[in-house]
Amino acid sequence: MPAIVPLRKNARFQLLWVGSAVSELGSELTRLAMPLLVMALTGSPGLAGIVAGARTVAFVAVQMPAGVWVDRWDRRRTLLTAQSLQAVVSALLTALVITDHVQVWHFITLAVLDGLCAAFIGPVQDTAIRGIVPSGQLHSAYAQEEARTHAAGLIGPPLGGLLYGLGRAVPFVVDTITFLAATLFYALAKVPRRPSDEPQTPARDGGKEQRPIRRSMRREMAEAVTWLWRQHGLREVTAAVMILNLLGGAFLIPLIVLIGERGGDARITGTVLAGLGIGGLAGALLSGRISKLLPPGRLLLAVVIVFGAALAATALPWGAWWPMVPLVFITLSTPSLNVVINVVIARMVPEAMLGRMGAVLSMGGTALKPLGPVLGGVLAAALGGATALIVLGGLLGLTAAVAALSPELRHFAGEASTAEDDTSTDDKAPRAPA
Repeated sequence: MPAIVPLRKNARFQLLWVGSAVSELGSELTRLAMPLLVMALTGSPGLAGIVAGARTVAFVAVQMPAGVWVDRWDRRRTLLTAQSLQAVVSALLTALVITDHVQVWHFITLAVLDGLCAAFIGPVQDTAIRGIVPSGQLHSAYAQEEARTHAAGLIGPPLGGLLYGLGRAVPFVVDTITFLAATLFYALAKVPRRPSDEPQTPARDGGKEQRPIRRSMRREMAEAVTWLWRQHGLREVTAAVMILNLLGGAFLIPLIVLIGERGGDARITGTVLAGLGIGGLAGALLSGRISKLLPPGRLLLAVVIVFGAALAATALPWGAWWPMVPLVFITLSTPSLNVVINVVIARMVPEAMLGRMGAVLSMGGTALKPLGPVLGGVLAAALGGATALIVLGGLLGLTAAVAALSPELRHFAGEASTAEDDTSTDDKAPRAPA
């Protein structure tokens, strides 16, 4: 049996990781620049929230069919095509900003197109990790993925604020370049084209391999949803994450408004948001230790409580820089949960169903997320930044209290249920450690 290559020497994973890191850095640049530009053009936090929500609506709407298609199509080609289209979309927006012809409907339309591309990229990346990383290295791989996300969150916002100060179009130019670079790295990574256990038709024509058997999209999606429904604990975790993403996704616009109310400019706003990256990097490094302290269900409850308390604490009247401190605590706790849930899913879900299940779980977790930026924008416009953040923090605390009433969630340890059904027993993935 060949020796397992250390993760740091796994060239395909590292190239995939670098491509994702470059792409995410570009997205973080415009995460701040986009609402700043929309508010500068319209003066409306609500419209800034609608633009951000439009991308998430498109992302969620196509998640399920994208998951099915990822399981059917050549995954490598799908990833390269979707990433290339993201670069084109970013280039179009850049051209509109440079020529000073950009309007709100342009933002919304291009945000929708970007969300459609992202809906395909995510499932391919998730399935690729399982295809190129041995099972025993999954925790380290997902911890590195978390570090990537939060490193981008640390560098992106302050850099985005700095670039926006140099010129409104500059962050969007850099974003386009990062998408092009990510496409190159993905091409070099050579992600697996198809799952190794995909069913094949009987050989014909002298034994030549035929195209995989295709079933209806509705049946394939129903199979994934049924599998999730029978996983007691995981379905409750998905429901709680849905609320967490709604409320957690609503705080950006109120936070930008709060910092502006206290005299902060784009550079200060970007630096404050870097607190998310600082906490996230530390949390990713500590994820191995933290994940051993609590099982996944109780870890989720702890994360929601910390998130809510920290979000409310940003409203304390201690200046424009103060929110950076509680933001660190928000993302200090979340990487461990993300790593644990990703490892649980990678080990529980059959490989041929990974694309669909990734879409189902992502859709379940983000079904309400499009409303987050809209909710945040409406609350900020009606109540001001500080009060809006206090309200969101209180709602997260209420979510934790309600979720704690579920024994299935409290005791969820990351093991597949043993319900007797063809969907949940055939081709069962290994159980995650308790």
